[in-house]
Amino acid sequence: MSEVAELPLIGAAALRARSAARVLRTLPTDTKDAALAAMAEALVERTEEVLAANAADVDAAAEAGTPASVLDRLRLDAGRVAGVADALRQLVALPDPVGDVVRGNRLPNGLELKQVRVPLGVVGIVYEARPNVTVDAAGLCLKSGNAALLRGSASAYRTNTALIAVLTDAGEKAGLPAGFVELLPAERASVGELLNARGYVDVVIPRGGASLIQRVVREARVPVIETGEGNCHVYVDASADPAIAEAVVLNSKTHRVSVCNSAETLLVHRDVPFLPRLLAALAGAGVTLHGDDAARAAHDTVVPATDEDWATEYLSMDMAVRIVDDLPQALEHIARWSTGHTEAIVADSAAAISEFTAGVDAAAILVNASTRFTDGGEFGFGAEIGISTQKLHARGPLGLPELTSTTYVVTGRGHTR
Repeated sequence: MSEVAELPLIGAAALRARSAARVLRTLPTDTKDAALAAMAEALVERTEEVLAANAADVDAAAEAGTPASVLDRLRLDAGRVAGVADALRQLVALPDPVGDVVRGNRLPNGLELKQVRVPLGVVGIVYEARPNVTVDAAGLCLKSGNAALLRGSASAYRTNTALIAVLTDAGEKAGLPAGFVELLPAERASVGELLNARGYVDVVIPRGGASLIQRVVREARVPVIETGEGNCHVYVDASADPAIAEAVVLNSKTHRVSVCNSAETLLVHRDVPFLPRLLAALAGAGVTLHGDDAARAAHDTVVPATDEDWATEYLSMDMAVRIVDDLPQALEHIARWSTGHTEAIVADSAAAISEFTAGVDAAAILVNASTRFTDGGEFGFGAEIGISTQKLHARGPLGLPELTSTTYVVTGRGHTR
């Protein structure tokens, strides 16, 4: 266990969270739901306070030359505050995972065996400019019985401080223990301390760009649930319906380009007759296409692609395009360049669909549907903390059940071995 003296920036907060976690794991659902409702109401009532802090953050970021897309993620207005309050209310309606029996049976010797969901404990979350994550993370951790240590970006520190003040005031008045959510200092060193707080923090979840995720994975001495990077592909098979292919590809790429489930590479079977039309539709929607020689021959706006394009998560109106000889070549390309987030196939052939879904290694596989559906809300899970791209503990949307572990409860009548 790390010594608190070795954690000068986060030690006190970690201790409060650890103490709170012991209380939270036994709180009844009604108490948690009442606190979530009170927190939502308080956000609405104190909107002006939050917006004043946010305006200071946005002004400072603009003066520092922050790109417009990042400013948009940072900026709040009354509608966005109401939206994050609604997200807390939606959590109230979701089932509480704590105490769910995953499986159970009576053993031949008469012992009753149950595997039961329990909270993880203290969850550390490192994230970038979006202040809504502060509220989402606090709410998800609370509903799943966890204490939250939140380390947002320096650019949103005033906003996050105001949000946490609202949440803690309302939550503690509703019966939650002090320390149920803690905002960590924005100094860079606080991330390092969080990643090394073994014994105080049970898991760390990074939510942000590639560099943030890589730092967390590289440096952490506590368990990590990786989320994020989405170098997602759409493969259009020779059997694909032209109208379905165009709809799926356009939505996957253009619906919202700055998110991890946006498609970055289009793979098209060489026998697809409507390739020029498909590329023209993308170009007409404002997408810059980076393609191989066959793609360039099919449409005159396509610029040459390199290995860097196959590897890039653009998060912009750019898309790499490769023409493949067959489905195995598409699978080989995906295996080399995918980040394991979301992969999609457009096909009418049942054999092609079966080969693709069996051969692709990803958290989500979409068949004749947009990659944009990889989302906890769209899957019907409610809110999520991110999309896990790893394989242990949780994979795909991280909802409430994924923020729990399990324990075995074994009941006997004086049994001895």
